[in-house]
Amino acid sequence: MRKNFLISFLLLIVSIPTFAGGLLTNTNQHAAFLRMLSRGATTEIDGALSNPAGLAFLPNGGFHMALSIQSAFQTRNIDASCQDLGLNKYYEGKASAPVIPSVFAAYKSGDWTLSGFFGITGGGGKASFDDGLPMFDAMVIGGLRKKGIPSNAYSLNSYMDGKQYIYSVQLGLTYKATEWLSAFVGGRMNYFTGGYKGSLRASAAANLPLPTGATIPAGTELIGIDLDCSQTGWGFTPVIGLDAKLGKFNIGAKYEFKTNLNIENSTKANSLRMMGAAESELDAYKHGVNTPNDIPSLLSVAVAYEFLPVLRASVEYHFYDDKNAGMAEGKQKFLTKGTNEYLAGIEWDVTKRLTVSCGAQITDYGLSDNYQRDTSFSCDSYTLGLGAKLKLSERANLNVGYMWTNYDDYTMTTDNYNATGLGGTNVYSRTNKVFGLSLDYRF
Repeated sequence: MRKNFLISFLLLIVSIPTFAGGLLTNTNQHAAFLRMLSRGATTEIDGALSNPAGLAFLPNGGFHMALSIQSAFQTRNIDASCQDLGLNKYYEGKASAPVIPSVFAAYKSGDWTLSGFFGITGGGGKASFDDGLPMFDAMVIGGLRKKGIPSNAYSLNSYMDGKQYIYSVQLGLTYKATEWLSAFVGGRMNYFTGGYKGSLRASAAANLPLPTGATIPAGTELIGIDLDCSQTGWGFTPVIGLDAKLGKFNIGAKYEFKTNLNIENSTKANSLRMMGAAESELDAYKHGVNTPNDIPSLLSVAVAYEFLPVLRASVEYHFYDDKNAGMAEGKQKFLTKGTNEYLAGIEWDVTKRLTVSCGAQITDYGLSDNYQRDTSFSCDSYTLGLGAKLKLSERANLNVGYMWTNYDDYTMTTDNYNATGLGGTNVYSRTNKVFGLSLDYRF
């Protein structure tokens, strides 16, 4: 029991996807996505990420640029119940990324367009679990109970902060092969930075007599854990794309290859104590250890149609091959399939200067009980977005968008709740809200 508890606490890979996209991938980099969601067939500057081949059909040559700022806020909640342990508690984790910058750029000259992008394409911010997690409480309660120490005989305090960011720079070249067909080839360099800080203290609330006849003085630390680990890593993503402009239709397709990415530990603290006795460090968090954190391949296909000069709509499909992307602890093998996303959006030019839009997205993961963790869980969802584009001048547009995600609760019932050998249930739930502004400018 002691070994299982320590392993469960330290093998924390906290995934914080506060963005749209696959399990670890962010697609909402521009406010145009927030307000419409389906942008895989766009021929505007946000296509530098979502449809780079479509930049061949930018209406004007020269230099185009966009700056986007977003704010994302999420809760990650667990309703835990294990009656035999006396555990019936609601845990709330909060994740936030108040400032998420992205930059888009393109230079069009004749049939050639050079484009670039910078943004946070994975991870998503910082999460805090101020009241601990069910896995912590269950392991402590169960472990100390086996030593004859009841749950009302000690105080338990724990917290965990985790953060993950993947900063990306993409460069590529688009060629307009015919009047209706263009192609893109490029690549994205990804830099991962993250870290985990946490501690747990279980201390005797009073003098505790043991079955052996010994006594544990009040205030004695029964279990103590301290963790301070930073992680970094690099990976490269090849990207290709096609765009076909056929009358009122525009079809965009993009394929991002899998990114092999390993993250390396830089560990400052990894202290484990049980009844005052030091434990050896676990290999997963030793200084210099590498952990797989691959970015899955992505296939994106979208079709846009112009019903009227002032009314346009788009539908889109994404497939993230998460099951073939390496994850910590080999979690990908517990997925039943890759991630499927279905998106649709519509926009209407109310006036020459004002466009309003809305959109929807359905995300279907291949989840299973063995994949889910208290520190890293996902839920199927649908997302709604709305917003507007304001034409400030002949050269400048302002996009504003708001997106919120509605998650299905995931209920996991087990006969071996957190390795205690007892029955219990966790109900995982989440909320997510993102707001963004983007300024597009043509020089």
